[in-house]
Amino acid sequence: MSGVLALDVGATKMAGGIVERDGTVAISRIVATPPAANADALWRTASGLLDDVKAQYPSDVAGIGIGCGGPMVWPQGLVSPLNIPGWRDFPLLERARERYAANGDARIHNDATCVALAESRFGASRGHSTSLGMVVSTGVGGGIIADGRVVNGVSGNAGHVGHVVVDPDGPACACGGRGCLEAVACGPALTAWAVSQGWQPADASGTSTARDVGESAAAGDDIAIAAFQRAGDAIGVAAATVAALLDVGVIVVGGGVAQSGELLFGPARRSFALHAGLSFTRDVSMVPAYLGQQSGLVGAASLLWE
Repeated sequence: MSGVLALDVGATKMAGGIVERDGTVAISRIVATPPAANADALWRTASGLLDDVKAQYPSDVAGIGIGCGGPMVWPQGLVSPLNIPGWRDFPLLERARERYAANGDARIHNDATCVALAESRFGASRGHSTSLGMVVSTGVGGGIIADGRVVNGVSGNAGHVGHVVVDPDGPACACGGRGCLEAVACGPALTAWAVSQGWQPADASGTSTARDVGESAAAGDDIAIAAFQRAGDAIGVAAATVAALLDVGVIVVGGGVAQSGELLFGPARRSFALHAGLSFTRDVSMVPAYLGQQSGLVGAASLLWE
């Protein structure tokens, strides 16, 4: 089987690539997701990225797999990512199929479900029949592998761990709820909380990000450290809840904010240990995504091999 064209859509970046059957990413490229863009401009960015990637591959592709933030109407592939307002019920799968899979297959799923799938087949949760994959980035997403299979749910949106409530009196969330994990632990929320507590970046010339907060925390800034502690505490609560509900073997965490390492994983694991009291949850490991930033591409391609 030839390689699969893959697209991983996020609020801050889009990744495109060609993935081989063994999980190897033969070609990959990343572009910025245009902020405040309309539906057509977003599609032009995505299709331009895929055109460029496909032109570098010497063989025909077997189809296209897509991971995109949710919610979405699945399996039809009408996407409405909370953090990409330009796409509301946008027919992403149909557009991709028409352009790239006339003689092949085209599939789509939530981006965090793709990460969970990739890690279960080729990465940190390989060998575990049941696992939770989490992505902590501009938003917080999740995907579930149960008994070796992707859990889709009624509408294809199963696994939205970012909207598990971790604080009923917490901040408002973009989903319309309150106190969701995403509203506390995603990159923009972490950064906004730090700023509200008086944190100031070393370079105030541009928009601050969770990476900036992480650099301050690594340098010993107390407010920045507290921001990661707060986010990690919330992740641990949500993870313990899911572990008790699904009886998972491992929890894999990826995404840009997770690249901060122990700044996030330390408090997340301590919080998990505090809240995971049942015998079958106590020994569940919380580990970084093995495939790193390529998990999304590998998982999107893997949709065609399920």
